[in-house]
Amino acid sequence: MASELQTVVGAVVRSMRAASPGRDLTLAQVSVLKWLDREGPHTVAELARADKIAHQSAAATVSALVDRGLVRRDVDPADLRRRVLHLTDTGHALLAERRDAGYDYLADLIDQRLDADDRAHLAHSLTLIRRLLP
Repeated sequence: MASELQTVVGAVVRSMRAASPGRDLTLAQVSVLKWLDREGPHTVAELARADKIAHQSAAATVSALVDRGLVRRDVDPADLRRRVLHLTDTGHALLAERRDAGYDYLADLIDQRLDADDRAHLAHSLTLIRRLLP
């Protein structure tokens, strides 16, 4: 059952990602955007530690996002040597667009493929799945 749940949840997430406008972003870039959106401004070093990746990999990902205008680097007023990363308005808008496209895709599938009884079962299943979360 655990294996099947992992497979199904993974497939749903992948299908939602596929429905979202990619805009030629890598998964690493999307991950950084989502992390900054969720956790707020941080440094490249903090991002690298959080994702358990090399500082150089995180720096390359961030540089690509800065070049595209999705992230900006600001000087940390408390330590002028540090650069703190912030999502730009364009970065926020891209994430919202991706999120909405994925949600709309999934909502359409639910409406098209599930009848009222199936939707009630799905809602109950979600309640049970939430109980598995920490």
